[in-house]
Amino acid sequence: MAVGNFDGVHRGHQALVAATTAEAQRRGRAAVVLTLDPHPARLLKPERAPASIMTLSQKAETLEALGVDALVVVPFTTAFAAQTPETFAAEILVRHLGASVVLVGENFRFGHDRVGTLATLEALGRELGFGVSGVPAVLHAGAPVSSSRIRTAITEGQVEEAADLLGRPYSVDGQVVAGEGRGRTIGVPTANILPYNEIKPGKGVYACRVRLREGEPADVRAVVNIGERPTFDGVGTTIEAHLLDFRGDLYGQTLRLEFVARIRGEQRFPSAAELVAQIQRDIAGARRMLEKP
Repeated sequence: MAVGNFDGVHRGHQALVAATTAEAQRRGRAAVVLTLDPHPARLLKPERAPASIMTLSQKAETLEALGVDALVVVPFTTAFAAQTPETFAAEILVRHLGASVVLVGENFRFGHDRVGTLATLEALGRELGFGVSGVPAVLHAGAPVSSSRIRTAITEGQVEEAADLLGRPYSVDGQVVAGEGRGRTIGVPTANILPYNEIKPGKGVYACRVRLREGEPADVRAVVNIGERPTFDGVGTTIEAHLLDFRGDLYGQTLRLEFVARIRGEQRFPSAAELVAQIQRDIAGARRMLEKP
């Protein structure tokens, strides 16, 4: 069993999961991930709680693809937060889940006020009969891969940096809803996306791949604009995707946008004609970027 928050299921999490699935296979046991929902900070320090990188369903889908047999989601409540490390180990890990080996990151903390450490867990394992393994952090550019680094990269529009840390492009799932229809009037129809994810890339224009239906690959190319449409004095941030070489009605459907590269920042243009000319250049640039494997 791997225990942690797993927000983003980034390269560090993937190393922990790989160690867990390998140990499970060696022992002939199920590989399980235990996580908490919502993030503990939502309850304990809501004013400082980080936005989630992925939805719970995205987390489950990603972990399943990594070979995890079961995902255990423990509701993080006031009562749970008050548990001692001893209670968590005895009641959750042993009595309810029957863990034979528990794998965590080397900086793992647990129990009331985060008083439990890896050393605490190792001592409890010896007492209660389960093995414990601490998995080292994965480094990128000399620093540990972390969910906070990924959040910063995404919100700053550095989607290629985020992909390096995640081990895959950052994805946003969302429903296609009615917009103002202005894209169609200027010859560049767009799908207006209402995102399920809490974090979206910073304002700008991006080259994306799009998954139209769950279970299918993201094989439709798109130019995606995130911003306030300053040329038209827009209000509020929107996500608008212009799908390349695609025709069809997408209203009401859930799409997945995989952010491959940032093309440019948000700009105000003197006229709609100049905006359209730039969009055509953006489309050409996106085609080049998305030709790469």
